[in-house]
Amino acid sequence: MNDAKTELGHKILKLKKAKGLKWTDIAARIGMSPVWTCALCMGQMSAEPHHAKGVAEILGLDEEEAATLCEIPYRGAQPMPPTDPLVYRFYELIMVYGTTWKEMIHEEFGDGIMSAIDYDMTLERQPDQKGDRVRITMSGKFLPYKRY
Repeated sequence: MNDAKTELGHKILKLKKAKGLKWTDIAARIGMSPVWTCALCMGQMSAEPHHAKGVAEILGLDEEEAATLCEIPYRGAQPMPPTDPLVYRFYELIMVYGTTWKEMIHEEFGDGIMSAIDYDMTLERQPDQKGDRVRITMSGKFLPYKRY
């Protein structure tokens, strides 16, 4: 994240906590998904002005901070490998299953990629007698490689 987006993300986390809000609360009020709303507030998405205004009203941000939410971010500015244990587990999933996902997507769809731009994701708690589980559902548009 750029410095302004990084600082704003930290401020948003503090305000969200102080107000006792969840991402689902903020998302519902601006009409977007919780995953997208969180990604926006963490500096990885750019908002339309009406979404930024909604977030600003909910959290008490000023006009400059709302404008920062509309800026196009520098995405994916994480250290590699990631150092946070939870984030690292996703990196580990890619290291272990990345070639499997690639092979199975190519077998099903052909030569191409799964978009992370035309993309949806949900995250939910899945109750389990052995301990609750994290269920993440990802859906990205298949984009075939162009032959020219």
